[in-house]
Amino acid sequence: MLAGGRELDARLVPLLRAISSTGSLNQAVAALRLSYRYAWGLLGKATDVIGQPLVVMERGRGAKLSLLGEKLVAADQAANRMLAHELAGTAEDLNREVAASRRHPVRPLVVHASHDLALASLRDQFSDSKDLALDLHFRGSLECLADLARGACDLAGFHVADISGGAEPYRAPLRLRSLALVRFVTRNQGLMVAAGNPRNLRTLADLAASGARFINRQPGSGTRLCFDQLLAAARIRPARINGYQVEEFTHAAVAATIASGMADAGLGIEAAARQHGLGFVPLASERYYLAARAATLARPDAQSLLAALKDPAFHERVSSLAGYRATDAGKMVSVREVLKPAGGESG
Repeated sequence: MLAGGRELDARLVPLLRAISSTGSLNQAVAALRLSYRYAWGLLGKATDVIGQPLVVMERGRGAKLSLLGEKLVAADQAANRMLAHELAGTAEDLNREVAASRRHPVRPLVVHASHDLALASLRDQFSDSKDLALDLHFRGSLECLADLARGACDLAGFHVADISGGAEPYRAPLRLRSLALVRFVTRNQGLMVAAGNPRNLRTLADLAASGARFINRQPGSGTRLCFDQLLAAARIRPARINGYQVEEFTHAAVAATIASGMADAGLGIEAAARQHGLGFVPLASERYYLAARAATLARPDAQSLLAALKDPAFHERVSSLAGYRATDAGKMVSVREVLKPAGGESG
C-alpha cells in the first residue's frame, strides 16, 4: 500500500482492523502476536508518511481509529472485494478455455450455483468425460435463479434452510414457467469459529453480546438469507453484529478469513469449517436443489447428470464431506414441496 509515494508496512491495516475490533492497542498486538513497541513504531511511521494520526489513544478508554484510519480500513476492504471479483472472473475464463480445449469437446451444461463443495467435486468428476461437462460458476442463490430465468445458464443451484420462513425468499423466483427441481444434497449450516471456539460462541446472542469479529456473505446468497432470518428469529438487529457489513463470496473464503485470525466467526457449512481446521456450531440444516427448465433436464447430458447423482459412488463421496448427506439426490421434486414450511419435509 502506497501513501505520498512511500510504501506503508503490510501489517498496518491488519493492526488497524484489530484495534477497531478490540478498542485496545494492547489487545490488538496480542491478537496479532506483535510487540507493543513494534506496533507503536508502525503507527508512528504511518503518521509521519500520511501526515495525520490513524489511531486516537484515550487515557482510560483504550484506542480507536481516527476518521482517516476508518477510511483506510474501508478502502482496503473494498479493494479486497474488487480483487475477489476479478479473480473469480479469471477462474471462470480459465474454466471455459479448459472445457473448449478438451480432446473430445462436448457442449457443457452451464451451471450457476451457490457455492458448494459437492458440486465442485461433481464438476471435477466429469472433467475428462466425453459425454458430460459442467461449466460451473458460483453465484448467490437468488442471482442463480435470476440467471436461469433470463437464459444465462442451464441449471441453477440454490439452498433452502429448514427454519421458519426459510423458503420465502424463493417463492417469487420459483414461479418460472416449466421449472423442474432436483434434490442435490443436505448440508449443516452454522457458525464457523476459531479452533477450540476461544470466544465460546454458542448462539447468535453470544455473537452479538461478545462483539466478536464476524465475516458475512454477500446479499442474495443463500447463506446471507439464512443468517438474516436467524437474526430476525432471535430478535437481533444486524447493527449489533460486529462486521455485518464485511462480506466474502464463498464458504471457503469465510473459513480462510477466520483461519487467518482476521475474523472470529462467520456463517457457513460444516465441511468448509473442518477443511480449514475450524470449530463449528450447528444452527440449521439446509436442502440444496438444482433448478432447470423441464426441456433441459430431458437432454441426454442432463440425464447423465441425474444418473450420476443417484450413483452410490457419488453418495460415498458426499458422505466424506462433514455435515453432508445425499439422501434422495437426483430425485425430482415439485415447487410446492420445496416451499413447504420448515419441518414439512425430512432430509
